[in-house]
Amino acid sequence: MTAKTSPEAPLPIRSVLQMVAQWIGKLGTIWVEGQITELTARGGTVFLTLRDPVANVSARVTCTRNVYEASVPRPVDGARVVMHVKPDFWVNKGSFSFTATEIRPVGIGELLARLERLRHVLAGEGLFNVDRKRRLPFLPSTIGLICGRDSAAERDVLENARRRWPAVRFKVEAVAVQGPYAVGEVTDALSRLDADREVDVIIVTRGGGSLEDLLPFSDESLVRAVAACRTPVVSAIGHEQDSPLLDLVADVRASTPTDAAKKVVPDVGEQLTLVRQLRDRGRRVVGGWVERELSWLGSVRSRPSLADPVRELDRRAEQVDALRERSRRSLTSSLDRSADSLEHLRARLVALSPAATLERGYAIAQRASGEVVRLAGDVKPGDELTIRFSDDRVTVTAQE
Repeated sequence: MTAKTSPEAPLPIRSVLQMVAQWIGKLGTIWVEGQITELTARGGTVFLTLRDPVANVSARVTCTRNVYEASVPRPVDGARVVMHVKPDFWVNKGSFSFTATEIRPVGIGELLARLERLRHVLAGEGLFNVDRKRRLPFLPSTIGLICGRDSAAERDVLENARRRWPAVRFKVEAVAVQGPYAVGEVTDALSRLDADREVDVIIVTRGGGSLEDLLPFSDESLVRAVAACRTPVVSAIGHEQDSPLLDLVADVRASTPTDAAKKVVPDVGEQLTLVRQLRDRGRRVVGGWVERELSWLGSVRSRPSLADPVRELDRRAEQVDALRERSRRSLTSSLDRSADSLEHLRARLVALSPAATLERGYAIAQRASGEVVRLAGDVKPGDELTIRFSDDRVTVTAQE
């Protein structure tokens, strides 16, 4: 229904509110879910605020005391419930509220079933994959801590961390850790710490509690906010047996707040002991290596060639002298043998030489061409011949 209005023909406010009341009245009765806060009872009427479990939205609800007491167990502040309500709009005040005709607490089984369905959805998106998880820094300079106001969990983390490493620094965000405001406050604190460049790791912690108390840490919006953080997040919610969805998406899960301090901050005593052990080990390794090298050097220095280098030179010089003398004797002997052989050859040549024959009284007749005349019949009268003697030669002419 759309009202036609203009600046010249406005509607009275009562007409507008009546139209709103008519539209709301057509909605009829509906089932709604939320978390009870600000629960009060006056006379036969119970007043409460029903908050949305995720968004920062709420509405006033009234019911009779009989309706409230008929719910088993009886709802208290912080309880998650389902209500059968009828929306009401009060024209005189322009206010809106619900009138509840039935209240049903959300049972543990129903809550667990919803959490299991949500866990499957988030796991299917890969938010719990191991390869998404980041390693914590060895020694964070500043730790972001999200915890309850003046809580035992805060004291446990601070005391144990400073006992292990006194110089560690914290940026503490005190927030509501249960109830309708918890999800929003924790998410806002997480965003502030994640945006802070000085913060190296974020711890989200609170002590133990019932399933309903820990429900904010299984909220889908908070789980997605942790998955989107650039800073490593440590979840330390409740005790060992508690396992909200925040534990699955966090980079590291600690069983208790004390365990979170131990996982994030190294123990200075343990590290000093480790340094001493490594230093001693290094000293032993280096000492052993030096001893081995000294032993090797001693064995090398004890060798004759290094222990007395001059002696080795003398020995080599003696070898050179011996080889030189041996070569001289060998060469002399070879020359003597060669000289004897040469003398023998010379004697043989002399014995076979024509000059030696001439000296014994023989002569050689040769033609002008140098040809030797061997037989007398080869000479004709008138041939000129050269007669060669041992000391000279004469030219003659042959006759009859």
